[in-house]
Amino acid sequence: MGDDTIAHRRVRTNGVWLHVAEKGQGTLVLLIHGFPELWSTWKYQINSLAEQGYRAVAPDMRGYGDSDSPPDPASYTVLHVVGDLIGLLDELQEEQDVALVVLYHMPDRVKALVNLGIPYRPPAPVKPVPFLTKLFGEGFYISQFQEKGRAEKSFSRYDTLTVLKKFLLVNGPDLLAAPPGVEIIDFLETPSSLPPWITEEELQFSASKYDKSGFTGALNYYRAMDMNWELLGPWKGAKIRVPTKLIVGNKDAGFRSFGTKDYIEGEEFKSIVPDIEVIIIEGHHFIQLERAEQVTNEIISFFGNQSLV
Repeated sequence: MGDDTIAHRRVRTNGVWLHVAEKGQGTLVLLIHGFPELWSTWKYQINSLAEQGYRAVAPDMRGYGDSDSPPDPASYTVLHVVGDLIGLLDELQEEQDVALVVLYHMPDRVKALVNLGIPYRPPAPVKPVPFLTKLFGEGFYISQFQEKGRAEKSFSRYDTLTVLKKFLLVNGPDLLAAPPGVEIIDFLETPSSLPPWITEEELQFSASKYDKSGFTGALNYYRAMDMNWELLGPWKGAKIRVPTKLIVGNKDAGFRSFGTKDYIEGEEFKSIVPDIEVIIIEGHHFIQLERAEQVTNEIISFFGNQSLV
């Protein structure tokens, strides 16, 4: 995407091919994106980390971009994702001193962790999807994403660029839930202009990748949520013991909903993630884009304090 200094290749891991972007030499920093993003959401961080003596690696996660996209939601559990990343680390020949942004479920292979936006929560006593649907209604975006083909069909009424704008530049209520009988993609507004932290070219690049891959792989992560709840039973009561930093935007809908603010400022979170540092900054959900320099500085200073460089 207009940067010849970032190298690209495909790596075979855990039965799939992942596309990875990488730059730099030194301690590996693995950058993990979410929905509806790609490796390119980390472009600023890749360049900055490389300049600071790190090896920055950002994959397209399975189901996204130029990586393989298995059709079955059962292929998108947290065990598959961790398996993909462990295999990637093996291919990169990194046994230790790996810094990770952002995933909580592989602490034995990482020395430090930075998470953006979403704090770790232990598995709830009940399956998450029925609970969330009962709590927030059938219009809740996670609930609407469950039925195979439903969101894909509603998304298809718009061009891919508009779909990305609606989600990446969301300017709706604190809770992403549509009124009864309305699809979430129809409910979300289409912004009339772009904020200064993202360009039309960057959005067009992502849209071109989703035009090829579709959205099914990305949506399958949500369709695997109840399966994750079942699979994570053996880890009930587990703690995240590696040094961890949570960076969250004060205007993030997720921060203002679900009791997140009280949770991360309370004692329960600190008991589950004992070595935690919480930073609340001005911004929304995609803060690695919106506050690229500030977030990158927070990441680099944290890793520096762990003597990882």
